[in-house]
Amino acid sequence: MGQYDVLIVGAGHAGAQAAIALRQAKFEGTIAIVGDEPELPYERPPLSKDYLAGEKTFERLLIRPPAFWEERNVTMLLGQRVTAVDPAAHNVTTAAGAIGYGKLIWAAGGTPRRLSCGGHDLIGVHAVRTRADVDRLMTELDSTNRVVVIGGGYIGLEAAAVLTKLGKHVTVLEALDRVLARVAGEPLSRFYEAEHRAHGVEVRLNEMVDCILGEKGVTGVQLADGEVVPADMVIVGIGIIPEVAPLIAAGAAGGNGVAVDDHCRTSLPDIFAVGDCALHANGFAGGAVMRVESVQNANDMATLVAKGIMGDDQPYHAVPWFWSNQYDLKLQTVGLSTGYDAVVMRGDPATRSFSMVYLRAGKVIALDCVNMTRDYVQGRALVLAGAAPDAMRIADTATPLKELA
Repeated sequence: MGQYDVLIVGAGHAGAQAAIALRQAKFEGTIAIVGDEPELPYERPPLSKDYLAGEKTFERLLIRPPAFWEERNVTMLLGQRVTAVDPAAHNVTTAAGAIGYGKLIWAAGGTPRRLSCGGHDLIGVHAVRTRADVDRLMTELDSTNRVVVIGGGYIGLEAAAVLTKLGKHVTVLEALDRVLARVAGEPLSRFYEAEHRAHGVEVRLNEMVDCILGEKGVTGVQLADGEVVPADMVIVGIGIIPEVAPLIAAGAAGGNGVAVDDHCRTSLPDIFAVGDCALHANGFAGGAVMRVESVQNANDMATLVAKGIMGDDQPYHAVPWFWSNQYDLKLQTVGLSTGYDAVVMRGDPATRSFSMVYLRAGKVIALDCVNMTRDYVQGRALVLAGAAPDAMRIADTATPLKELA
């Protein structure tokens, strides 16, 4: 199968950016990307938004056109899954054979988490992680009226917004007492619950799923109390399981992801890990060890590793940021609100344009900005500086945030 100076496992954002950054840094060695999908690297966030809505073609999702990879001599080994890693021999195994490497960048991301109950293999049950996932879902839309979305995170809510606009009756089932509970403060959760209900989505909280019903095709979702919610389609959006089993089996430290140091190095020689699967101590979460699932994290970690391979070895310290589009609402987040002990509302949610500023020990650690791009842009400096402005000034929308940095 060949030998490469740098072998990248994973053809998503992180894998693509690693190859791009290496060539931008004038790396002249051989590079190959192994991806388990047949497609060239493409953007994932639009899958649950523009692509599902039919507003963007797949070609517009490509991170770079096909000619880009050829011109930069990046070999694409697509439709292949790495099943084993041999750190001593410096090679990986796929169904097609062994591939050797000098440096290995693991950027395999994750696979959708499954419910512990049965019914996942029924026709009409979907995840939203790959192009193939969404293409299958879209072929069933004409015969679908009732959709149940399991999980009130970003993916579930974005899919609910699109499907509601397409005229479907959508029910969102969330196991916790509010949507977005893992990533946002309660006022933001309540705002989005109200928005979805205003658009006709049935949002049900504190609902545990017992099983998905049906013989060949899905007919409903049975809840823990025995109630059955009818469904022609079910979308399961309850997070991902990091794709790191071959690395862990090879002796890499980790568990819920593969552990990396502040240079994205794993415990195995010449092997790095980046993106959704990289378990790291994050300076913007008080040093908490976590995985950060975002395009920003994928791109910044990949760029860091590429620079390190070229001799510019710097620690990872990039400000996290995220976004979500639902209806006509653009949510932009900067920083991590993990461990916040106070939150300041900037603006009025009733106007559908406001920001929530999260504080820990008086310092700004994150902002959630709804239709407030200026706050999002200016708030980054507050997070970077660990600024501790007066709460009254934060709340005053007449005061630009840049004046508080």
